Amino acid sequence: MAKAEISPKKISLENTEVAFASRSKSDLLKMDLMFSIMNNPGFNKLAVSLLLTSIKLRLPIQSIVKATIFGHFCGGETLEECLKTIDNLAKFRIGTILDYSVEGEKNEAGFDHVVQETIETIQIAGSKKNVPFAVFKTSGIASVELLEKARQGKLETLSDIQAFEKARKRFATICKEAAKEQVRIFVDGEESWIQGTIDQWTYEEMALYNKDKALIFNTYQLYRSDIFGMLKSAHQIAKSKGYILGAKLVRGAYMEKEAAYAAKNRLANPIHTSKSNTDQDFDLAATYCLTHVESIHFCAGSHNEKSNQMLADKMDSLELQRNDERIWFAQLLGMSDNISFALAKEGFNVAKYVPYGPVFSVMPYLVRRASENTSVAGQTSRELALIRKERKRRT
Repeated sequence: MAKAEISPKKISLENTEVAFASRSKSDLLKMDLMFSIMNNPGFNKLAVSLLLTSIKLRLPIQSIVKATIFGHFCGGETLEECLKTIDNLAKFRIGTILDYSVEGEKNEAGFDHVVQETIETIQIAGSKKNVPFAVFKTSGIASVELLEKARQGKLETLSDIQAFEKARKRFATICKEAAKEQVRIFVDGEESWIQGTIDQWTYEEMALYNKDKALIFNTYQLYRSDIFGMLKSAHQIAKSKGYILGAKLVRGAYMEKEAAYAAKNRLANPIHTSKSNTDQDFDLAATYCLTHVESIHFCAGSHNEKSNQMLADKMDSLELQRNDERIWFAQLLGMSDNISFALAKEGFNVAKYVPYGPVFSVMPYLVRRASENTSVAGQTSRELALIRKERKRRT
């Protein structure tokens, strides 16, 4: 293996001067106020409720939302508006993953629009080295009900079969465009009751396009107790069929929905019974990918400092170049800047998920951000402590 170009040294994820180098004092004050609200479950719930009520009543709050929570977690309303965010991140060696986060009309016209928007993000990625990935959700181009029926083998009517064929064609169109532009694309992970269909389509596209390098990436949600095993199995199948596995590793995003679905349908909950088991599987999966990096190209999508530290240290111990194009780190825009900016400064490949779309159309995403920040133990408190540490340092 090639030796690392940068002399290995312990990576610090505590340096707030590095983490918030791109933020002004006024930015930090605004962030302090916003995360203070999100850190208080009662205030957070009230704020979300007022926000949703204001939207329902069509109150003129768009400018307020855009200047606060939207401006912090999103790149803009249009691809053109995202260019400033792309350029700002690039100044610090951080790439952008453009994510069209509109959860709009679930009809054929809406699905086709998502395809076209995704293709535009692929074309931007193909023309800009600072946009290393594109991404899409399969439920944005096909109905969840249809994907669930397919998973259960219940596509019985002609209309269902035709809709399924259209959805599969949309999926193939996106992957074909990514291959044409030589752009890596993430297929986002979704709920377990539709993930099987998504997996099947993704592996079929990998077999077509992941010959010399990974262009199509599946997502592995390690909070599911069966996923680490499925990752290893997918790797063996990829090797036997002669293609490179593309893997995006995350902990997961649908814990409450998974538990409710399992209870309703009298199924075993697929989620690990403890966070420590999830953490263990995530780190095992990252280590597995790293030790098989010749045949697995991967991105570790994590806000967990220990997991990022572990992976960075293992790369150094294996004498891998820190900018090895087969290995990426990723975090969401507006979160865990202490991780993103520190790793990028030390020469690792880092990218931020940058959601975009019309303000009100992106509200479901923003509501999830506010809710998830409150529910993930310590996440918002950690963000707030880092912000206040940097504000104090600047006084």
